[in-house]
Amino acid sequence: MNLAALVERLRASRGFAHKTDIADVVGALAQRFPNGSHDLAQAVALGDDCAAIVDGDGYLLFAIEGMVGDFVAAMPWFAGYSGVMVNVSDIYAMGGRPLAVVDALWSDGVAAAQPVLEGLAAAATAYGVPVVGGHSNVRSGAAQLAVSIVGRAKALLSSFNAKPGDRLVMAVDLRGRYEEPYPFWNASVGAPGERLRADLELLPQLAEAGHCDAAKDISMAGTLGTALMLLECSGVGARIDLDVIPRPAFVQSAVDFERWLSAFPSYGFLLSVREPNVDAVLARFTERSLACGVIGTVDATREVVVTQRDDAALLWDLRDAPFILPASRGRRVS
Repeated sequence: MNLAALVERLRASRGFAHKTDIADVVGALAQRFPNGSHDLAQAVALGDDCAAIVDGDGYLLFAIEGMVGDFVAAMPWFAGYSGVMVNVSDIYAMGGRPLAVVDALWSDGVAAAQPVLEGLAAAATAYGVPVVGGHSNVRSGAAQLAVSIVGRAKALLSSFNAKPGDRLVMAVDLRGRYEEPYPFWNASVGAPGERLRADLELLPQLAEAGHCDAAKDISMAGTLGTALMLLECSGVGARIDLDVIPRPAFVQSAVDFERWLSAFPSYGFLLSVREPNVDAVLARFTERSLACGVIGTVDATREVVVTQRDDAALLWDLRDAPFILPASRGRRVS
């Protein structure tokens, strides 16, 4: 595999493009709401998986996800299922536990809405998170879906807490399959709900035990795009070894591996872990038959470099080009 060419394709990918668009949105909000995360005692800045509001002895978590229209039209049941699944993942990625979801659904008739609602219900049952309300419009010319979630955390995992010297850990459920033709790795549909919930419970347990305070769920930007988001928010860089990234057994060719790097897994997390806690974190995932491993080391450079065998390439220089945050919004390391 030509590593430099791989990096260029990733940088030009749809997953990366969707994330780099966020910088303009965050910048516009920052101009209109200059107090930013100080409003409502928000515990984290814009750019994390959830908003986190200080509430009593913990945090109230809010998140929302919108499904792209072509996905809803092509795979309505799975789009409904995913609307709940990805929100649940966001809550656990912050060290929280979900309480309930609401949805906003547009469709051309009730019949078109039915499979979306069935998918929503199936995921709500699997993850034990009730759908408690929402909004519907069945007189719309286009299919659209957004789902919002609320949860609570006792101790936060945040994208803003990675530190130089941390080990970058990837945990993923490889017991799945691609939802063709999309880059979605589905290890959720058909899996026992009890197992799904127990696997996710590892995240708040690690936060509450003090084993980790920095994490992010792997999103549509894939493993490396998600790493960029985590590192940018923390104002750090990293060196990531592609050779040790956990992957399904069938991923042998360069083409298969590139697709895997861009995949959106139903269960996939990156954690930035202090060195003394690495073995304990890896053991918790391994005990539940989840693939995990140290894939890199965090540093203070604000450069993200990927390596493969004896080759190395610069994926992103966060000092010169923002990824999801407006320039100078990342936490710089002194």
